[in-house]
Amino acid sequence: MALDPRNRAFTLGAGAASQAGVDEGLRSYMLRVYNYMGTGLALTGAMAFMVAHTPVLLQLFYVQTAQGVQPTMLAYVAMFSPLAFVLVLNFGLNRMSASTAQLVFWAFAAVMGLSMSHIFLTFTGASIARVFFITSGMFLAMSLYGYTTKRDLSGMGSFLMMGLIGIIIASVVNMFIGSSMMQFIISVAGVLVFVGLTAYDTQGIKATYSAHDDGATSTKKAIHGALRLYLDFINLFMMLLHLFGNRE
Repeated sequence: MALDPRNRAFTLGAGAASQAGVDEGLRSYMLRVYNYMGTGLALTGAMAFMVAHTPVLLQLFYVQTAQGVQPTMLAYVAMFSPLAFVLVLNFGLNRMSASTAQLVFWAFAAVMGLSMSHIFLTFTGASIARVFFITSGMFLAMSLYGYTTKRDLSGMGSFLMMGLIGIIIASVVNMFIGSSMMQFIISVAGVLVFVGLTAYDTQGIKATYSAHDDGATSTKKAIHGALRLYLDFINLFMMLLHLFGNRE
């Protein structure tokens, strides 16, 4: 049976319109992810800056001793609190409402800022700004690669996770031995791992998009994606800061 050219043209047109709808929906979804991430980073930076430059708050988190500035018990609580928020967002997100998930994410970003206030006491403001822009450039380049590449990056996942576990273990060990050479090696390895994770996570977040998700589901997926990219950015920033930051 012969095909009617008009029917074929209609089918091709409908397919193109459907694909355009998916592409527009995906762009909107990824924009939400980046907006959540960017706002979270801004909140973290504001909180860290406020603590470091407000004497009353600074005294709550750090004390001056003969050995230098030392964290208080409250500072240690702030340092480990973000881990609890990450666990809640990773394992309890599906049971939350979209509004609750947003509040937990903002609370996480704020507490992360409290835990990072020490960088303003350790490094010069100029070097912090410089490293932030370096990190932003590297992050944007790798995230764009992860979004646009046709190559399947899923095979990198297990390798990157092994590298991440190795960095965590080495960092804990170095807390006790305080080796500058080990810190240098950790930082270099960390840059490589988190650069790779940025591309890997971006592609993974892109794959989670579904045009059939309702508003709440889409919001929670976007928040979870923002959390992944936020952690990649923060860790990449800290690794680069240890490599290139100028100490006070």
